[in-house]
Amino acid sequence: MAYENKPKPDDRSDNVEKLNTMVENTIENMNDAEETLQFTDGEERARIAAKNERRKESIAAMKSEIQDETQARQNGYQ
Repeated sequence: MAYENKPKPDDRSDNVEKLNTMVENTIENMNDAEETLQFTDGEERARIAAKNERRKESIAAMKSEIQDETQARQNGYQ
């Protein structure tokens, strides 16, 4: 029996919305982590702070991608 492995077509129609949701969720996670900091100390506090720094970097990258996707959408994804 032969299987045809066809790639799914590139559907970028909702990328901006998905990325916006991801940014919102990441910000919410950062805020939750910041609230947790008042109950932690030492290594755990350092881990949370480091993770939030990585989250900030991710947010910046996602916002850049949102700009790219918005531009691509305006240009008809060509």
